[in-house]
Amino acid sequence: MKKALWYLVGAIFILSTLAFAADKTASPDKQPYPIKTNNIRAARMHATGKVVEISNEAVKIERTVKGDIENMEFALEKPAVNIAVNDSVKIDYTEKDGKLIASRVAKVTFKKKEIKPSDAKSASDKK
Repeated sequence: MKKALWYLVGAIFILSTLAFAADKTASPDKQPYPIKTNNIRAARMHATGKVVEISNEAVKIERTVKGDIENMEFALEKPAVNIAVNDSVKIDYTEKDGKLIASRVAKVTFKKKEIKPSDAKSASDKK
């Protein structure tokens, strides 16, 4: 008899929790927590290449990616200073509404490694 009473109490407990859980429906108007959408930031990317065309509003560069030559066009937030055609540049940009918006345009200078004559002779001697 005690066993049957425990089964009955357990069944009532389980059914009552299911009944109370089914009572609370989620309304589409009220969210349990506010969703913040203002803090979404666009990914900042960069590209390096040679300037093909430049104006106060836009810049076109030509870059090489895995052996393929690719042309990219960027809209400028502010005019680029001291940048001319055939300069090597690095551009920091974001993509907004399908357009590439350049936030920073900077000249790139490549450093050449100088080989001393003594180093060249020692490298050939090792072979």
